[in-house]
Amino acid sequence: MTVTDRITALRKLMKEKGIDAYLVPTDDFHGSEYVGDYFKCRKYITGFTGSAGTAVIMQDMAGLWTDGRYFIQAADQLKGTPVTLFKMGEPDVPTIHKFLEENLKDGMCLGFDGRTVSGEEADQLKKLLEKKQIRFSVNEDLIGEIWQDRPSLSCEPAMELDVKWTGRSRADKIQDIRTKLKEKGADLFVLTSLDDIAWLLNIRGNDIHCCPVVLSYLVMDEKEIRLFANEKAFPGSVKDALSADGVTIYPYNDIYAYVQTITEDKKIYLSRSNVNSRLISSIPENVTILDGENLTLLPKSIKNETEVRNEKIAHIKDGVAMVKFIYWLKKNVGKQEITELSAADKLYEFRSQQENFQGNSFDPIIAYGTHGAIVHYSATEETNIAPEPKGLVLMDTGGHYLEGTTDITRTVVLGPVTEKEKKYFTAVLRGHLNLAAAKFRYGCTGLNLDALARGPLWAMGEDYNHGTGHGVGYLLNVHEGPQSFRWKNLADHPAPVLEEGMITSDEPGYYAENEFGIRHENLIVCKKAEKTAYGQFMKFEPLTMVPFDLDGIDPAQMEAGERALLNQYHALVYEKISPYLDEEEKSWLKEVTRAI
Repeated sequence: MTVTDRITALRKLMKEKGIDAYLVPTDDFHGSEYVGDYFKCRKYITGFTGSAGTAVIMQDMAGLWTDGRYFIQAADQLKGTPVTLFKMGEPDVPTIHKFLEENLKDGMCLGFDGRTVSGEEADQLKKLLEKKQIRFSVNEDLIGEIWQDRPSLSCEPAMELDVKWTGRSRADKIQDIRTKLKEKGADLFVLTSLDDIAWLLNIRGNDIHCCPVVLSYLVMDEKEIRLFANEKAFPGSVKDALSADGVTIYPYNDIYAYVQTITEDKKIYLSRSNVNSRLISSIPENVTILDGENLTLLPKSIKNETEVRNEKIAHIKDGVAMVKFIYWLKKNVGKQEITELSAADKLYEFRSQQENFQGNSFDPIIAYGTHGAIVHYSATEETNIAPEPKGLVLMDTGGHYLEGTTDITRTVVLGPVTEKEKKYFTAVLRGHLNLAAAKFRYGCTGLNLDALARGPLWAMGEDYNHGTGHGVGYLLNVHEGPQSFRWKNLADHPAPVLEEGMITSDEPGYYAENEFGIRHENLIVCKKAEKTAYGQFMKFEPLTMVPFDLDGIDPAQMEAGERALLNQYHALVYEKISPYLDEEEKSWLKEVTRAI
């Protein structure tokens, strides 16, 4: 069926069920950023393949809302379909909530699968639409009813992550969270975020592409942990180890029936912004629910000494693979057949040569020329082009290792570049270096520091439509909260303090539509600097060990201090990476990390 056919079938079903508008988010039942094939309902109904977006289907309209990373991609993929693109955050573009408020008439019915909409979102919609007496239909998966060849739920094998990688035992983590639960005055903790469950139980899986998590829900009290998951995913040894720490496995979907049995004398702690609305509505009304951020969120984001030490090893391995790849690409472009897709395969080959490599941490972005201007471009057989020995290629990739997760972007010069390309290449690099070199008082958040990265572009009246940095998990999700670098605060979600051990990306960019794109990204770890009469100062240490392409830089645009920062970083890259290269590669690395 085409997108038009699918929307027609959905509208027919909506009419039969008395639903006037149907909301289709990207989410799975756990609020995951990336979702397994079973959950890709929004992609199915609109044809848009990006990782973020929400569709609204009514009888007289179909709309897709997505953010600045995907404007170009979405416009292209929605061509020829009945779906209208709503560019989130742009002037005069209503939010989804505003659109529903303005377009739903009194007494109409709004539908969605309550398992894919958070409790917080459902509460907001009900409050917003109550004056119009809007009815809600939230217990049916209408997309599932028309999706005939829908993939089955994933059930990949789960594994236990040894304490030599995690730095802390499962029992220790469980004890800490139980202590926090007691402090909150609650009896039960309901946890549904997949990376939080994986972190807490020291398990990893493969139920979401590039995200080593296990489809599961978790309920903890002072004595037992109930893990609702597909038991077939757990080898006997992992089940035994979990059982020894008081973790019992129950069928995945039984969570909804279980929470209905919770008695009114119990207090449940959960995050309404993470737990889905159907699960929350299954809890008896007379049970007290305490709402707050997941108790695991902050401990997971603060990497312990073992994790930081391991991550440094992971980044040296990843640096070796990247350096070998960039050397190979520069040497062979224009001489042998290379495409965006085959280049990604070659990089995977170099990463695979590293011990303990577990796979990509996200689908690689190899974007040549004009494709670089599409912020989260992903090459397909239809769009795949061959890089030429001229211009820029933007490469945003990453890997999972037992020692941790990497995420790196390098914009590489393949041949002659324009003065304009050099101008923005240098400006973006200056911003990157200035943020990485920040020293700040403890208590600062990413909001305080974001302008350091944007400064050189802002001075030119330019900017980029994405955050400057995100937290990164340890052999977990490549995007992890709560910390980030951004200049806008998110409503109701205050920016957290930057803590020692937090690993965050530093990735300013610049995108000239239909021309080129530039992004420079390292992962940096937050550390303590000196303590003075003014308090504790903090700084960052780079984890990523890959040179920036000197062929794209105009040193005259850089201040002396910025050149010194680049030279210092490049000296460190050479020291860490050169021992793992052959003589030819080593000689090349020495040249491309020379002082400027």
